[in-house]
Amino acid sequence: MTPFDPILFHELPVIQKIIDDETWLEGERRHCWVSPEDPVVRENVCIVLLRIGQQLRDSLSAAGPLPELPAAVRRKKTSVAA
Repeated sequence: MTPFDPILFHELPVIQKIIDDETWLEGERRHCWVSPEDPVVRENVCIVLLRIGQQLRDSLSAAGPLPELPAAVRRKKTSVAA
């Protein structure tokens, strides 16, 4: 496994939207504020990601070359001195 997966970086906005949606939905179920770290929210997010994960990855892969990553995210190349 590579230490940095560029497709995963581009999935992050979708994952954040799923977290936001599941947090809102659980708040509606309970009729009160719910934290995104709530165990029920986390479980529901995992269920959604397991259900759509491969489809999301395939859609990003099929979209062609991914845009350039921001400089803050790119890995720095380091040389090993002997």
